[in-house]
Amino acid sequence: MATSEMNLETLDNLGTIENCKSKPTKHKNWLLICINCAIVFCGVIGSPLLLRLYFLHGGNRKWLSSWIQTAGFPVLILPLIFLYIRSELLATRNNDHVSPFLMEPRLFLSSAAIGFLYGVVNFMYALGLSYIPVSTSSILCATQLCFSAFFAWLIVKQKFTAFIINAIVIMTLGSVLLGINSDGDRPVGVSKSQYLIGFLMTLGSAALSGLIMPLIELAFSKATRSITYSTLLQFQITLAISANALNIIGMLINKDFQAIHREANEYELGKTKYYIILFFTAFTFQLMTMGVLGVILCTSALFNGIFTSALIPFTQVAAVIFYHEQFTGLKGMTLALCLWGFCSYFYGEYKMLHKVVNREAPEKNYEVKRPCTTWGKNCIDEA
Repeated sequence: MATSEMNLETLDNLGTIENCKSKPTKHKNWLLICINCAIVFCGVIGSPLLLRLYFLHGGNRKWLSSWIQTAGFPVLILPLIFLYIRSELLATRNNDHVSPFLMEPRLFLSSAAIGFLYGVVNFMYALGLSYIPVSTSSILCATQLCFSAFFAWLIVKQKFTAFIINAIVIMTLGSVLLGINSDGDRPVGVSKSQYLIGFLMTLGSAALSGLIMPLIELAFSKATRSITYSTLLQFQITLAISANALNIIGMLINKDFQAIHREANEYELGKTKYYIILFFTAFTFQLMTMGVLGVILCTSALFNGIFTSALIPFTQVAAVIFYHEQFTGLKGMTLALCLWGFCSYFYGEYKMLHKVVNREAPEKNYEVKRPCTTWGKNCIDEA
Protein backbone atom coordinates (compact mmCIF):
# COMPACT_ATOMS: atom_id res chain seq x y z
CA MET A 1 0.00 0.00 0.00
CA ALA A 2 1.71 3.15 -1.17
CA THR A 3 1.70 6.36 0.80
CA SER A 4 -0.40 8.11 -1.82
CA GLU A 5 -2.97 5.32 -1.56
CA MET A 6 -3.14 5.54 2.22
CA ASN A 7 -3.38 9.32 2.33
CA LEU A 8 -6.44 9.80 0.12
CA GLU A 9 -8.77 12.76 0.36
CA THR A 10 -12.16 11.59 1.44
CA LEU A 11 -15.74 12.73 1.35
CA ASP A 12 -16.60 10.79 4.45
CA ASN A 13 -13.32 11.23 6.31
CA LEU A 14 -13.50 13.57 9.31
CA GLY A 15 -10.47 15.79 8.70
CA THR A 16 -8.52 15.95 5.45
CA ILE A 17 -4.85 15.34 4.69
CA GLU A 18 -3.11 17.95 2.62
CA ASN A 19 -1.08 16.00 0.08
CA CYS A 20 -4.01 13.96 -1.20
CA LYS A 21 -4.92 14.76 -4.74
CA SER A 22 -6.51 11.62 -6.12
CA LYS A 23 -10.13 10.61 -6.15
CA PRO A 24 -12.43 9.00 -5.50
CA THR A 25 -12.15 9.39 -1.77
CA LYS A 26 -11.30 6.70 0.76
CA HIS A 27 -14.32 4.51 1.30
CA LYS A 28 -14.77 3.67 4.97
CA ASN A 29 -15.93 0.41 6.39
CA TRP A 30 -18.35 1.99 8.83
CA LEU A 31 -19.01 -1.30 10.59
CA LEU A 32 -15.34 -1.55 11.57
CA ILE A 33 -15.31 2.11 12.59
CA CYS A 34 -18.33 1.58 14.85
CA ILE A 35 -16.79 -1.57 16.37
CA ASN A 36 -13.52 0.23 17.14
CA CYS A 37 -15.39 3.23 18.56
CA ALA A 38 -17.37 0.89 20.81
CA ILE A 39 -14.11 -0.68 22.02
CA VAL A 40 -12.66 2.77 22.73
CA PHE A 41 -15.88 3.70 24.55
CA CYS A 42 -15.51 0.75 26.95
CA GLY A 43 -11.78 1.30 27.45
CA VAL A 44 -11.85 5.07 27.96
CA ILE A 45 -14.56 4.81 30.63
CA GLY A 46 -13.51 1.57 32.34
CA SER A 47 -9.73 1.95 32.50
CA PRO A 48 -9.49 5.16 34.59
CA LEU A 49 -12.20 3.91 36.97
CA LEU A 50 -10.31 0.66 37.61
CA LEU A 51 -6.94 2.38 37.95
CA ARG A 52 -8.42 4.91 40.39
CA LEU A 53 -9.95 2.01 42.35
CA TYR A 54 -6.45 0.61 42.78
CA PHE A 55 -5.27 3.89 44.35
CA LEU A 56 -8.35 4.50 46.49
CA HIS A 57 -8.01 1.32 48.54
CA GLY A 58 -4.35 1.21 49.37
CA GLY A 59 -2.43 0.92 46.10
CA ASN A 60 0.43 3.39 45.79
CA ARG A 61 2.99 1.89 43.38
CA LYS A 62 3.33 4.40 40.53
CA TRP A 63 5.54 2.30 38.27
CA LEU A 64 3.34 -0.76 38.80
CA SER A 65 0.23 1.21 37.81
CA SER A 66 2.11 2.48 34.77
CA TRP A 67 3.27 -1.00 33.77
CA ILE A 68 -0.21 -2.49 34.15
CA GLN A 69 -1.49 -0.22 31.37
CA THR A 70 0.43 -2.20 28.75
CA ALA A 71 0.94 -5.50 30.59
CA GLY A 72 -2.19 -7.04 29.07
CA PHE A 73 -0.70 -7.53 25.60
CA PRO A 74 -0.43 -11.37 25.95
CA VAL A 75 -4.21 -11.54 25.42
CA LEU A 76 -3.49 -10.51 21.82
CA ILE A 77 -1.18 -13.44 21.14
CA LEU A 78 -3.95 -16.03 20.83
CA PRO A 79 -5.93 -14.16 18.12
CA LEU A 80 -2.64 -13.41 16.35
CA ILE A 81 -1.78 -17.14 16.28
CA PHE A 82 -5.27 -17.87 14.96
CA LEU A 83 -4.82 -15.32 12.16
CA TYR A 84 -1.42 -16.78 11.28
CA ILE A 85 -2.79 -20.34 11.04
CA ARG A 86 -5.73 -19.07 9.00
CA SER A 87 -3.47 -17.27 6.52
CA GLU A 88 -1.27 -20.35 6.12
CA LEU A 89 -4.28 -22.60 5.50
CA LEU A 90 -5.70 -20.20 2.93
CA ALA A 91 -2.35 -19.99 1.15
CA THR A 92 -2.05 -23.78 1.08
CA ARG A 93 -5.62 -24.32 -0.11
CA ASN A 94 -5.48 -21.68 -2.83
CA ASN A 95 -1.91 -22.57 -3.78
CA ASP A 96 -1.09 -18.95 -4.49
CA HIS A 97 1.19 -16.25 -3.21
CA VAL A 98 0.01 -14.18 -0.25
CA SER A 99 1.51 -11.11 1.40
CA PRO A 100 4.04 -11.79 4.17
CA PHE A 101 2.36 -12.25 7.54
CA LEU A 102 4.93 -10.31 9.58
CA MET A 103 4.75 -6.53 9.45
CA GLU A 104 7.46 -4.73 7.55
CA PRO A 105 10.65 -3.60 9.38
CA ARG A 106 9.87 0.11 9.05
CA LEU A 107 6.52 -0.35 10.79
CA PHE A 108 8.19 -2.49 13.46
CA LEU A 109 10.76 0.21 14.26
CA SER A 110 8.05 2.86 14.32
CA SER A 111 5.94 0.89 16.79
CA ALA A 112 8.95 0.28 19.04
CA ALA A 113 9.86 3.99 19.11
CA ILE A 114 6.27 5.06 19.70
CA GLY A 115 5.99 2.42 22.42
CA PHE A 116 8.79 4.08 24.39
CA LEU A 117 6.88 7.38 24.32
CA TYR A 118 3.73 5.50 25.28
CA GLY A 119 5.50 4.15 28.35
CA VAL A 120 6.32 7.70 29.44
CA VAL A 121 2.68 8.70 28.92
CA ASN A 122 1.50 5.78 31.04
CA PHE A 123 3.73 6.77 33.96
CA MET A 124 2.68 10.43 33.82
CA TYR A 125 -0.99 9.47 33.61
CA ALA A 126 -0.74 6.98 36.49
CA LEU A 127 1.09 9.51 38.67
CA GLY A 128 -1.51 12.16 37.91
CA LEU A 129 -4.48 9.89 38.60
CA SER A 130 -3.04 8.93 41.98
CA TYR A 131 -3.56 12.53 43.17
CA ILE A 132 -6.62 13.87 41.32
CA PRO A 133 -10.19 12.56 40.87
CA VAL A 134 -11.25 10.62 37.77
CA SER A 135 -13.64 13.37 36.70
CA THR A 136 -10.89 16.00 36.81
CA SER A 137 -8.43 13.71 35.05
CA SER A 138 -10.90 13.01 32.24
CA ILE A 139 -11.45 16.71 31.60
CA LEU A 140 -7.70 17.40 31.56
CA CYS A 141 -7.24 14.55 29.09
CA ALA A 142 -9.59 16.43 26.75
CA THR A 143 -6.73 18.85 26.08
CA GLN A 144 -5.19 16.02 24.08
CA LEU A 145 -7.41 17.27 21.26
CA CYS A 146 -5.54 20.57 21.13
CA PHE A 147 -2.15 18.87 21.01
CA SER A 148 -3.37 16.23 18.53
CA ALA A 149 -4.61 18.96 16.22
CA PHE A 150 -1.32 20.88 16.37
CA PHE A 151 0.86 17.82 15.80
CA ALA A 152 -1.50 16.50 13.11
CA TRP A 153 -1.03 19.79 11.27
CA LEU A 154 2.72 19.59 11.77
CA ILE A 155 3.27 15.89 11.02
CA VAL A 156 0.51 14.70 8.66
CA LYS A 157 -0.42 18.12 7.20
CA GLN A 158 -3.93 18.13 8.66
CA LYS A 159 -6.08 20.93 7.26
CA PHE A 160 -8.16 23.11 9.58
CA THR A 161 -11.48 24.83 9.17
CA ALA A 162 -12.93 27.60 11.33
CA PHE A 163 -15.12 25.03 13.05
CA ILE A 164 -12.16 22.80 13.95
CA ILE A 165 -10.23 25.77 15.36
CA ASN A 166 -13.31 26.84 17.31
CA ALA A 167 -13.67 23.34 18.78
CA ILE A 168 -10.01 23.20 19.80
CA VAL A 169 -10.06 26.62 21.47
CA ILE A 170 -13.31 25.98 23.36
CA MET A 171 -12.33 22.52 24.64
CA THR A 172 -8.91 23.77 25.73
CA LEU A 173 -10.47 26.76 27.49
CA GLY A 174 -12.63 24.39 29.52
CA SER A 175 -9.58 22.59 30.90
CA VAL A 176 -7.86 25.89 31.72
CA LEU A 177 -10.91 27.03 33.69
CA LEU A 178 -10.81 23.81 35.66
CA GLY A 179 -7.18 24.40 36.59
CA ILE A 180 -7.80 27.92 37.88
CA ASN A 181 -9.89 26.70 40.83
CA SER A 182 -8.29 23.40 41.85
CA ASP A 183 -9.05 23.37 45.58
CA GLY A 184 -12.73 22.57 45.07
CA ASP A 185 -12.21 18.92 44.16
CA ARG A 186 -8.91 18.12 45.91
CA PRO A 187 -9.31 14.65 47.48
CA VAL A 188 -8.96 14.23 51.24
CA GLY A 189 -5.37 13.51 52.23
CA VAL A 190 -3.89 15.06 49.07
CA SER A 191 -1.80 18.18 49.61
CA LYS A 192 -1.84 21.21 47.32
CA SER A 193 1.59 20.34 45.97
CA GLN A 194 0.53 16.75 45.26
CA TYR A 195 -2.62 17.98 43.53
CA LEU A 196 -0.53 20.35 41.41
CA ILE A 197 1.82 17.50 40.48
CA GLY A 198 -1.16 15.35 39.51
CA PHE A 199 -2.64 18.20 37.49
CA LEU A 200 0.59 18.89 35.59
CA MET A 201 1.40 15.21 35.02
CA THR A 202 -2.06 14.54 33.58
CA LEU A 203 -1.78 17.60 31.36
CA GLY A 204 1.69 16.47 30.25
CA SER A 205 0.43 12.99 29.43
CA ALA A 206 -2.33 14.54 27.31
CA ALA A 207 0.26 16.61 25.42
CA LEU A 208 2.49 13.61 24.74
CA SER A 209 -0.53 11.53 23.71
CA GLY A 210 -1.38 14.29 21.27
CA LEU A 211 2.04 13.75 19.67
CA ILE A 212 1.76 9.94 19.64
CA MET A 213 -1.54 9.78 17.73
CA PRO A 214 -0.33 11.62 14.59
CA LEU A 215 2.91 9.61 14.75
CA ILE A 216 0.83 6.42 14.59
CA GLU A 217 -1.13 7.81 11.64
CA LEU A 218 2.14 8.71 9.92
CA ALA A 219 3.54 5.22 10.52
CA PHE A 220 0.44 3.66 8.94
CA SER A 221 0.61 6.02 5.96
CA LYS A 222 4.26 5.14 5.30
CA ALA A 223 3.56 1.41 5.15
CA THR A 224 4.26 -0.09 1.73
CA ARG A 225 1.84 -3.00 2.25
CA SER A 226 -1.81 -3.08 3.21
CA ILE A 227 -2.49 -2.76 6.93
CA THR A 228 -4.26 -5.98 7.87
CA TYR A 229 -5.79 -6.85 11.22
CA SER A 230 -2.80 -9.10 12.00
CA THR A 231 -0.48 -6.18 11.24
CA LEU A 232 -2.47 -4.04 13.65
CA LEU A 233 -2.10 -6.65 16.41
CA GLN A 234 1.64 -6.95 15.78
CA PHE A 235 1.96 -3.17 15.93
CA GLN A 236 0.13 -3.09 19.26
CA ILE A 237 2.16 -5.95 20.75
CA THR A 238 5.46 -4.32 19.74
CA LEU A 239 4.28 -1.00 21.15
CA ALA A 240 3.31 -2.66 24.44
CA ILE A 241 6.60 -4.56 24.77
CA SER A 242 8.58 -1.36 24.19
CA ALA A 243 6.51 0.53 26.77
CA ASN A 244 6.83 -2.36 29.22
CA ALA A 245 10.61 -2.34 28.91
CA LEU A 246 10.71 1.24 30.20
CA ASN A 247 8.23 0.57 33.00
CA ILE A 248 9.97 -2.64 34.12
CA ILE A 249 13.22 -0.72 34.52
CA GLY A 250 11.38 1.77 36.73
CA MET A 251 9.80 -1.06 38.73
CA LEU A 252 13.19 -2.71 39.28
CA ILE A 253 14.73 0.55 40.48
CA ASN A 254 11.75 1.28 42.73
CA LYS A 255 11.59 -2.37 43.91
CA ASP A 256 7.93 -2.67 42.95
CA PHE A 257 8.13 -6.39 42.21
CA GLN A 258 9.12 -7.12 45.82
CA ALA A 259 6.33 -4.85 47.08
CA ILE A 260 3.45 -6.43 45.10
CA HIS A 261 2.90 -9.33 47.52
CA ARG A 262 3.02 -7.04 50.57
CA GLU A 263 0.70 -4.51 48.99
CA ALA A 264 -1.77 -7.27 48.06
CA ASN A 265 -1.87 -8.52 51.66
CA GLU A 266 -2.50 -5.01 52.98
CA TYR A 267 -5.05 -4.02 50.32
CA GLU A 268 -8.33 -2.83 51.84
CA LEU A 269 -10.54 -4.93 49.56
CA GLY A 270 -8.52 -8.09 50.07
CA LYS A 271 -5.75 -9.94 48.29
CA THR A 272 -7.97 -11.66 45.74
CA LYS A 273 -9.71 -8.45 44.67
CA TYR A 274 -6.32 -6.73 44.45
CA TYR A 275 -5.17 -9.13 41.71
CA ILE A 276 -8.60 -9.06 40.02
CA ILE A 277 -8.46 -5.26 39.82
CA LEU A 278 -4.96 -5.37 38.33
CA PHE A 279 -6.02 -7.99 35.77
CA PHE A 280 -9.09 -6.12 34.54
CA THR A 281 -7.19 -2.82 34.55
CA ALA A 282 -4.59 -4.36 32.23
CA PHE A 283 -7.33 -5.85 30.06
CA THR A 284 -9.34 -2.62 29.65
CA PHE A 285 -6.25 -0.56 28.84
CA GLN A 286 -5.24 -3.08 26.19
CA LEU A 287 -8.78 -3.00 24.83
CA MET A 288 -8.67 0.78 24.62
CA THR A 289 -5.32 0.75 22.80
CA MET A 290 -6.61 -1.75 20.26
CA GLY A 291 -9.67 0.43 19.60
CA VAL A 292 -7.60 3.61 19.30
CA LEU A 293 -5.29 2.04 16.71
CA GLY A 294 -8.30 0.82 14.76
CA VAL A 295 -9.96 4.24 14.84
CA ILE A 296 -6.78 5.98 13.66
CA LEU A 297 -6.34 3.44 10.85
CA CYS A 298 -9.94 3.77 9.66
CA THR A 299 -10.20 7.55 10.08
CA SER A 300 -7.50 9.89 11.43
CA ALA A 301 -5.65 10.91 14.57
CA LEU A 302 -7.73 14.07 14.79
CA PHE A 303 -10.99 12.13 14.70
CA ASN A 304 -9.68 9.89 17.48
CA GLY A 305 -8.93 12.98 19.57
CA ILE A 306 -12.41 14.36 18.96
CA PHE A 307 -14.09 11.06 19.79
CA THR A 308 -12.20 10.44 23.03
CA SER A 309 -12.90 14.01 24.12
CA ALA A 310 -16.59 13.41 23.46
CA LEU A 311 -16.54 10.55 25.97
CA ILE A 312 -15.77 12.92 28.85
CA PRO A 313 -19.43 13.23 29.92
CA PHE A 314 -19.76 9.47 30.26
CA THR A 315 -16.55 9.18 32.29
CA GLN A 316 -17.65 12.03 34.55
CA VAL A 317 -21.06 10.48 35.17
CA ALA A 318 -19.46 7.11 35.92
CA ALA A 319 -17.04 8.71 38.42
CA VAL A 320 -19.90 10.50 40.19
CA ILE A 321 -21.97 7.28 40.35
CA PHE A 322 -19.26 4.85 41.47
CA TYR A 323 -16.94 7.07 43.53
CA HIS A 324 -19.36 9.82 44.61
CA GLU A 325 -16.99 12.48 43.36
CA GLN A 326 -18.08 16.10 43.56
CA PHE A 327 -19.56 17.54 40.40
CA THR A 328 -19.08 21.27 40.92
CA GLY A 329 -20.54 24.08 38.85
CA LEU A 330 -17.11 24.73 37.35
CA LYS A 331 -16.93 21.13 36.17
CA GLY A 332 -20.39 21.51 34.68
CA MET A 333 -19.28 24.63 32.81
CA THR A 334 -16.17 22.85 31.58
CA LEU A 335 -18.25 19.90 30.47
CA ALA A 336 -20.62 22.19 28.56
CA LEU A 337 -17.68 23.82 26.78
CA CYS A 338 -16.33 20.40 25.76
CA LEU A 339 -19.72 19.39 24.36
CA TRP A 340 -19.98 22.72 22.56
CA GLY A 341 -16.58 22.17 20.95
CA PHE A 342 -17.51 18.61 19.99
CA CYS A 343 -20.74 19.76 18.29
CA SER A 344 -18.89 22.59 16.55
CA TYR A 345 -16.42 20.16 15.03
CA PHE A 346 -19.03 17.80 13.64
CA TYR A 347 -21.22 20.63 12.37
CA GLY A 348 -18.23 21.95 10.42
CA GLU A 349 -17.55 18.49 8.99
CA TYR A 350 -21.20 18.13 8.02
CA LYS A 351 -21.16 21.45 6.15
CA MET A 352 -17.92 20.54 4.38
CA LEU A 353 -19.28 17.13 3.38
CA HIS A 354 -22.51 18.71 2.10
CA LYS A 355 -20.55 21.24 0.03
CA VAL A 356 -18.25 18.60 -1.50
CA VAL A 357 -21.13 16.26 -2.35
CA ASN A 358 -22.99 19.08 -4.12
CA ARG A 359 -19.86 19.97 -6.08
CA GLU A 360 -19.13 16.37 -7.07
CA ALA A 361 -22.72 15.51 -8.03
CA PRO A 362 -22.63 16.85 -11.65
CA GLU A 363 -19.35 15.13 -12.45
CA LYS A 364 -19.20 11.98 -14.54
CA ASN A 365 -19.22 8.72 -12.63
CA TYR A 366 -16.05 6.69 -12.65
CA GLU A 367 -14.45 3.83 -10.75
CA VAL A 368 -10.92 3.30 -9.46
CA LYS A 369 -9.38 0.14 -8.07
CA ARG A 370 -7.30 0.58 -4.94
CA PRO A 371 -6.30 -1.34 -1.85
CA CYS A 372 -8.62 -0.54 1.07
CA THR A 373 -6.97 0.79 4.21
CA THR A 374 -9.19 -1.36 6.39
CA TRP A 375 -7.76 -4.81 6.90
CA GLY A 376 -6.10 -4.92 3.48
CA LYS A 377 -9.09 -5.86 1.30
CA ASN A 378 -9.18 -4.93 -2.38
CA CYS A 379 -12.25 -3.03 -3.45
CA ILE A 380 -13.71 -0.67 -6.03
CA ASP A 381 -14.97 2.78 -5.18
CA GLU A 382 -17.62 4.35 -7.32
CA ALA A 383 -18.19 8.05 -7.18
